[in-house]
Amino acid sequence: MSVTTFKQDLQRGIDVEQKLLAILKKTYPSASLIDKYKGYDIWIPETHKSVEVKYDPMSNTTGNVVVEVWMYDKPSALLTTTADYWVFHDDTLFVSIQPRRIFECIMLNEIPLREFTGKGDTVSKKAYLIRKELLFSYGKML
Repeated sequence: MSVTTFKQDLQRGIDVEQKLLAILKKTYPSASLIDKYKGYDIWIPETHKSVEVKYDPMSNTTGNVVVEVWMYDKPSALLTTTADYWVFHDDTLFVSIQPRRIFECIMLNEIPLREFTGKGDTVSKKAYLIRKELLFSYGKML
């Protein structure tokens, strides 16, 4: 991945976080972005809840949402999250799902674990490819 592509992807992610923050601030005015902490992206003091933002525009093409669980030979993402909610954005919808509900979706629907190298990645990851409609049925539209 080139430096330019990385910077563009990073900026798109920041833009999505800011869009979600604007939505949340309508109900929770103290909500704020957390820059320096890898555990989650947004903190909502009014509810004492944290939000991890997942941007997956490719789900509109593939029909699948990628839920990573392993990278760099160690647990990652869903297996290590400290966020109370994950909010997925596909360029149209924002859907909020509790991590335990994502696990329920995976287990109850017997979603197979896949290993692949994502576009721009230099190492493979292990992740679940979950049909978007199925996964989103476990959450709530914002």
